[in-house]
Amino acid sequence: MTKQRFLVTGGAGFMGINLIRYLLERGHEVRSYDIAPFAYPEADRVDVLQGDIREKGLHPRAFDGIDVVVHCAAALPLADPAEIHSTNVGGALSLMETAQEMGIDRYIHISSTAVYGIPDHHPLTEDDAMHGVGPYGESKVEAEHLCADFRARGLCLPILRPKSFVGPERLGAFELLYDFAYDGHNFPVLGKGDNIYQLMDVEDLCQAVYLCATGDKAAVNDTFNVGAARYGSLRDSFQAVLDRAGHGKRIIGFPVGPAIAILRVLEALHLSPLYKWIYETAATDSFVSIDKITTRLGFAPEHSNEEALVRNYDWYVENHGRISTHAGVSHRVPWKKGALKLIRLVL
Repeated sequence: MTKQRFLVTGGAGFMGINLIRYLLERGHEVRSYDIAPFAYPEADRVDVLQGDIREKGLHPRAFDGIDVVVHCAAALPLADPAEIHSTNVGGALSLMETAQEMGIDRYIHISSTAVYGIPDHHPLTEDDAMHGVGPYGESKVEAEHLCADFRARGLCLPILRPKSFVGPERLGAFELLYDFAYDGHNFPVLGKGDNIYQLMDVEDLCQAVYLCATGDKAAVNDTFNVGAARYGSLRDSFQAVLDRAGHGKRIIGFPVGPAIAILRVLEALHLSPLYKWIYETAATDSFVSIDKITTRLGFAPEHSNEEALVRNYDWYVENHGRISTHAGVSHRVPWKKGALKLIRLVL
């Protein structure tokens, strides 16, 4: 194995720290580039650059000696729309410009299946049209168009479109499920919960990144969906967490139409952490084909939906006492539950 030097943008975030650990375990050198502090035990093994990816004056330091860039940094859906566009589009453009200027061997862009919007068929393939919903989805589509431009200019630029992924350090919207399970409450879903919903484990996403970083350039220089190979209904996936908690609680279905109407109002009033793309797809099938990355790159995800969620819940339980109570907009901190926390009173 050739030792490579990786730059991971968003290295202090949920995906970033899991990827950094994955790379360190395989003997690579890693530099983290994130606006947030890198407050992890691995800090003495990582070259930490704290700063904004949009600050081009930091790019020479960030890219110096780097073989592979993995662009994980992003402003997430709960952020201000202007911040989302500036980071997800402007920041990505600036990074790609520097990567090309400095002759980086390959640049891996982490996108999202949010680029498909609210689908009308399944499974989704990489050739399906992109229709971003809301500022976040729209920014992801625009960033992918920029990626295509730089790929056409000669930059080796794999794009990964992961399904929602979970694993150690993940909170965000999933903290609602873990919180209900830990405290012994039933958990609500839209509809019956029998819709097929694909997730994935962050460790499997790291495998996909690594295949793109180490595989043949011609093979990896493309766009790939990434998700679990084993998945089922949303009800079964979430019930596995309630079963793990051991309180005998169940998934409770709510009528879709009235529930979505309420969630729209709560979102408009900033009383709910759930945004349109989440609640508009939560009661429908949602899964992508991973045939392309499996066939071409040998991707072999190890974790099912249920295994990924339970692995994340176990981390939540082990760290419950030290999880910050400060609500934020990243995947590594709880999101403000707003009016949704009142549901526990009846469940």
